[in-house]
Amino acid sequence: MRSERASVVIVGSGMGGGTLAWGLAQRGIDTLVVERGRVLPREPQNWSPEAVFLERRYKPDETWLDDEGEPFHPGVHYVVGGNTKVYGSALPRFRERDFEQTAYPSGISPAWPFTYADIEPFYSQAEALYRVHGSTGDDPTEPWRSQPFPFPALPHEPYVEETERRLAAEGLHPSATPMGVDLRPGGTCARCQTCDGFPCRLGAKSDAETCALGPALSGGAVRLLTGARITRIEASQGRAVRLHGEVDGEPLVVEAGTFVISAGAANSAALLLASRSDEHPLGLANSSGLVGRNYMVHNNTHIATVDPRRRNDVVFQKTVCVNDFYNDLGDGYPGGSLQAIGKVQGSMMKSHATRAPRRLLDRIADRSMEWVVMSEDTPSVHNRVTVDSDGRIRVSWRRTNYDRHEALLSKVRQVLRKCGYSAIFEQRFSIDMNSHMCGTAVAGVDPATSVLDPWCRAHDLPNLLVVDSAFFPSSAAQNPALTIAAQALRVAAEVDWAEGSA
Repeated sequence: MRSERASVVIVGSGMGGGTLAWGLAQRGIDTLVVERGRVLPREPQNWSPEAVFLERRYKPDETWLDDEGEPFHPGVHYVVGGNTKVYGSALPRFRERDFEQTAYPSGISPAWPFTYADIEPFYSQAEALYRVHGSTGDDPTEPWRSQPFPFPALPHEPYVEETERRLAAEGLHPSATPMGVDLRPGGTCARCQTCDGFPCRLGAKSDAETCALGPALSGGAVRLLTGARITRIEASQGRAVRLHGEVDGEPLVVEAGTFVISAGAANSAALLLASRSDEHPLGLANSSGLVGRNYMVHNNTHIATVDPRRRNDVVFQKTVCVNDFYNDLGDGYPGGSLQAIGKVQGSMMKSHATRAPRRLLDRIADRSMEWVVMSEDTPSVHNRVTVDSDGRIRVSWRRTNYDRHEALLSKVRQVLRKCGYSAIFEQRFSIDMNSHMCGTAVAGVDPATSVLDPWCRAHDLPNLLVVDSAFFPSSAAQNPALTIAAQALRVAAEVDWAEGSA
């Protein structure tokens, strides 16, 4: 049996765990990061659409179950840096309203247990850490900020610039997407065509390994153990005492004063639930019965808009977004966001349009511009993550607030057709396209209605924290990565990390 010990142990090295490790390194705290995956190699296949999207080279050979017991492949990556190794690097802030209660026609988006003002200084720190490029003044919904963006916005290529002019002619306010890439003077970003959804072969993507965990490891206070899967948290007398799992086929026990779970919203909840005992029959941190419940995953639709008169020769497409409908879709209720995504190639379309000839898909891609339409889903206790008797994750999920998504899609179609896109193809996200998962260990001030306190500490066990998107009380309608990072920095700075007194 292998045994490890540290003052603080973090399970998971993604945006939450990796950023928290960096924050603890700044305080010189003895920290061990435990990651079930390995370092993702830099190799030619990083930039191969066939390898990434068709062969699923970097995704685990793992299935979860849906509500009917049917298996599906989840959109997760078990590697150092987690899902940030392949994310699209969009790093927007949530808006001030996102931290407040919002009423929708068919649901409530609850208030967070802290305000935008509480987390704002850590947004600025996270933007500096993750090398965010952006600009202010164009987006009518942008929140106030105490510091400017660390780097200027990525310039649009001519095709995107022309599209931006057409959107502005329709009365909209397109703005630059805040992006985390290394396009600083002398930086490594080559503005390639393979960023969104691909690993970066150059190390230019602002992922958790590159920007946070790597620097943390160089300081001496933080260590990393890879290939180690944690299966159970042991607790006694109201405290977490050790982790159990395996590393390279060998039993593993990890002891610490403070334990942090940062395995992602589904896996973090699953680990808490799998750690049931006589003392904790519902699983750890679950006296409220809410662990695993309120599972959220954005209402997202990918659209490919085709203007047959214009060839799209763009390389780096993901530089523009539209938030005019974010706070009000024209009927007094919020809508959501429209964001350009990385340029889609015909081979990438093939993963969805399996029956269409590759030649046709290449022709469509040659004249298309791709977007994601994103709206908020609202929490529901019926949407949940559970663990079956074999330890497999089961996801019960039904879309919520989808009437707002339909209304936003309708508005977006109208606008883009006016901009010259005569054909619009849609790919609505299904249960296996579960990016932006959140909400399974919600934070709040009342232990009866939440799992964690405002600093991500479990109400039931003072030395157990969950620092990833599981803590989100609501999902907002923006990419969650920067908010996860900002909260991790806030937790690192404001929690008392003296051994056993978190």
